[in-house]
Parts: sequence; structure tokens; C-alpha cells
Amino acid sequence: MSFFSYLCSMKQNLFDLIPEIDERLTLEKEGELLVISFPRFKNKFFQRFVTIEKSKFIRVRLDEHGTAVWKLIDGKRTVEKIAELLAEHFNHEENYEYRVTQFVGQLYKQGFINFKKQ
Repeated sequence: MSFFSYLCSMKQNLFDLIPEIDERLTLEKEGELLVISFPRFKNKFFQRFVTIEKSKFIRVRLDEHGTAVWKLIDGKRTVEKIAELLAEHFNHEENYEYRVTQFVGQLYKQGFINFKKQ
């Protein structure tokens, strides 16, 4: 089931949800952009068997828009508020809200964020 099908089945509006960052993630800055690092395996048992050549962490570099969205995820703002605050960043381009919701949906799908209950 896709993320958006899940939201529809739960009768949730993505704009009303409050994203919060998963505590297992770490952030680094590369210039003006952010890099998310997370464990290759959730289970510590499997982490012991990662070979020396492979990192125990996976790194994801965010682009300019992704970094802007990420910086506004604080566990207090709704997705709607985040999109409103990014209007200037996206130069009020048509359907920028859709881009924000797609990105937030991907973050959720990848396990980088969760949604708080209101």
C-alpha cells in the first residue's frame, strides 16, 4: 500500500500532520546543504556483521529544496505550515505545495520521519 493510499484509508490530510525526525538519524552540513546519516541496519545484531569495507551508515545528500524542508521539521509545525513558510523559497511557483508533500511522503516512506499524533 502506498503512503498516500494509507493516508486516505486513515482519513488523514497530510497538511494536518506534524512530522518529527527519527532519533536514529544524524545530520552533517556540506556547505549550505544537509547530509542525513542513518544506520545501514536497524538491528544491532546485523550491524556487527557489516564488513570493514562497507560503512555501517548510509548517507543521503539533500538538495537545496530538501534541505529547506528538513530545516523546518521541528515536531511542532504541520506540513501545511512548512509549505506556507517555503512559499518564498520556491518563489511561489505553481504546485510547490505538491513538491513539499511529495518530499515529506518520501521522508516518511524511507523511515526518516514519523508523524506525531495531534
